[in-house]
Amino acid sequence: MIELEDVPELIDPVMVAAFEGWNDAGDAASAAVGHLDQAWGGKVFAALDAEDYYDFQVNRPTVWMDGAVRRITWPTTRLSVVRVTEPKTRDLVLVRGIEPSMRWRSFCNELLGFAHELGVEMVVILGALLGDTPHTRPVPVSGVTSDPDLARSLDLEESRYEGPTGIVGVLQEACAHAGVPAVTFWAAVPHYVAQPPNPKATLALLNKVEDLLDLRIPLGELPDDSRAWQIGVDQLAAEDSEVAEYVQQLEEARDTAELPEASGDAIAREFERYLRRRDNVGPAEPGEGHDPGRAASFRREEPKASERPSLDRPPGERPGSERPERPERATGGDAGQQGAEGGENAEGAENADGSSEEDGGGASGPRRPGPADRGDRGEGR
Repeated sequence: MIELEDVPELIDPVMVAAFEGWNDAGDAASAAVGHLDQAWGGKVFAALDAEDYYDFQVNRPTVWMDGAVRRITWPTTRLSVVRVTEPKTRDLVLVRGIEPSMRWRSFCNELLGFAHELGVEMVVILGALLGDTPHTRPVPVSGVTSDPDLARSLDLEESRYEGPTGIVGVLQEACAHAGVPAVTFWAAVPHYVAQPPNPKATLALLNKVEDLLDLRIPLGELPDDSRAWQIGVDQLAAEDSEVAEYVQQLEEARDTAELPEASGDAIAREFERYLRRRDNVGPAEPGEGHDPGRAASFRREEPKASERPSLDRPPGERPGSERPERPERATGGDAGQQGAEGGENAEGAENADGSSEEDGGGASGPRRPGPADRGDRGEGR
């Protein structure tokens, strides 16, 4: 049951959704929606009944102290609304929660009933998958839809994926059957550094939302966090010759695959996107590349050794090199277990030999050169 509280009259509303768990490698997608909520001061006005959709032995509630009173926060999906005024006024309905444990069709029907109630014009779903992509290159983000007309008008891929899927894929298809325009953006996260957070992938998803909806998103510290994250991974990779060699192989494969795209039209499109994003940032909150002093100053924010991301390595691969265990997440699922769906069209989410992987994903598996050492990754659209 959705509970509505003081829902305002919305202007050209678009729903933007992300779910923790299988479809959220590196927490990149849920962090993107969380950034939108924080940047524009979102107000939660609706929540789904947790008892209907979650197994509390998998997604456990948390107890906390509110002064002298003990309270419980239940895992669920919450909805908030933010109003954007630049470059034009419109509302975003933000859906952020955890992939449900059960009753997925009812879950999607509730969200779609809510979208109908508020007159939502389009649903934008964000996801992240594990892929064979180097951390040193721009994050590949693929846009897919099940609507042929929408695919043509927005220059998106029409999903042809077949295989296991997550809640992102189910919601995408539910929108298609309900006649609601829906787009899904998938960011490919390097499988060898899958631990959250991944601010670089989060930033890439937000850039896609900007382009699609013609928004000006305040990026705040995200560009600096993205650069600091890459520096940390660079340092870790430099300490391991095998990882450094593997990253170089991924770079060569990526650069070779993208070479045909280096046309005049492609360069012009990227330059236009850069100018739009540069103009989206004011002096108080400079964006990436906007402040000339940032290129020289961001190294002062390098992460401490204890805060650096770690590279996934198989247990027993080398004496003393056992991969540290990830702390248990509230969702009870690995962030990188997205399934093959997102990997179908994710640019760069290929093996070094050019073959694609469409099986399910695992953030905690070893990620080494060669298919025998690679775990499942991807997501189902």
